[in-house]
Amino acid sequence: MRILIGNHIDPAIRDRGDLRAWTQRVLWFARAGDLVVLCDQPDPQFLTYQAAFTGVDPGSLHILVPPDGRYGGHLLDPESLTSDKFVRTVLDVLGERGPGGVEEVFALWPSAHVARFAVALGIGDRFPGAAFFAQSGGELGNNKATFRALAAGAGVPIPAGAVARSEREAIDAATILLDEAGAVMVKQAHNGAGVGNQLLVRDASLASDHVGARHIHHLDSADREAIQAYWKERWDWASASGRFPVVIEEFLPDAASVYSEHYAADDGTRPTEMGTLLYVGRRLSHQIVPLRGMDEKIRMQLLEGGTRLAEVYRALGYRGHLSADAIALPDGRVVFTEVNAQVSGSQHIYRVIAHRIVDTAATPERSVVEYHVPPTWAVPDFDAFLEAVHELGCGYDPATRTGVIVSMPVIPLEPGRAQFVFCLAYATDADRQAMWEALDQRFAAVPADTYAASDHVGVPARPRC
Repeated sequence: MRILIGNHIDPAIRDRGDLRAWTQRVLWFARAGDLVVLCDQPDPQFLTYQAAFTGVDPGSLHILVPPDGRYGGHLLDPESLTSDKFVRTVLDVLGERGPGGVEEVFALWPSAHVARFAVALGIGDRFPGAAFFAQSGGELGNNKATFRALAAGAGVPIPAGAVARSEREAIDAATILLDEAGAVMVKQAHNGAGVGNQLLVRDASLASDHVGARHIHHLDSADREAIQAYWKERWDWASASGRFPVVIEEFLPDAASVYSEHYAADDGTRPTEMGTLLYVGRRLSHQIVPLRGMDEKIRMQLLEGGTRLAEVYRALGYRGHLSADAIALPDGRVVFTEVNAQVSGSQHIYRVIAHRIVDTAATPERSVVEYHVPPTWAVPDFDAFLEAVHELGCGYDPATRTGVIVSMPVIPLEPGRAQFVFCLAYATDADRQAMWEALDQRFAAVPADTYAASDHVGVPARPRC
């Protein structure tokens, strides 16, 4: 038996909305007999649906929901894991086998509270890296400013830039970089999928649609006063009201976003997968595994840099899965932009869907792409989507190893609209495009200009308690 915890970044680091659906991706990793901890009961339709692919009987899982805590079940309250009541509940489920029967504690986010939970059960050694995470190692390992220091010290190439701990430092760094690059990327220390990035642009001719930056700001002049005005307005946002440093780095146009995932263990690290991230309208649109069609020199730079970073993080005490994100430049160089020292949003795609279900390494060759439902689609609910997939003839077929696999529960946003992610297994890019276009033709009913790229569409805000 393993204990799987469907959590997300601790709210003390970054406050989030309703993540009940997103954290249910932990169910893809479950095996028969596992104990799964979620912030709310899983969506029964999704639980049955994904179990048909993994072959795990949902009835064999022990699914527990801790007390609601501060977030009304929309998020897993980290402190609820260590409440006496919940620890006793877990011990009751373990029964006669007791904590000794637990092989591993696996969490999507390496929270200090998960480490304390494991220690409270007497199995701290079953949560890899527990000592590191108990001392807020999760924040350290996922801080984009810390990443730049570690990468620079290890000789891993990163974009030119600086870490600013004051508004004045940010003004100075942005001024220098804008003179050289025409645009800079401003990054919050903690955020993901481009949501915490803002592109600060002086040269409006630079293409930016393909980059991960939910926000964009065009300077109205080239003088220092315009830069000062920007930071006066945005410093609190970028620094989370002064709680974290801010990364300012040069904007590198016409680059491809790629990543190299690794596992860090006591005895070393090993690569697990490489893939591609694609942005449309500066939003994360889709990602593809495995990495195909890339120049071998770029592939080797990505693997070597990712391995070096994984070893650095392992030396710190980090244990578990991590993703080294990078961009491949037109001149053939690869520079690294961050490390996500957690179970990334890519792992269920490659580790379970691509490797186990589709078997992308088998012959004939297959690839897997995961799409975010775009804001232009009007999908009423799970049933409507599955019905359309069936009618269009693009449901997943184990014989051909191609078709659609919905990878997280469908979140109702408003009447007639839902948000979710889904995978396509495919043989060629033409096949992928054909399936996408068929679905797009069926569901694209919302005008493209309804939402700006900076609108956080698809993540309902949780009510304040």
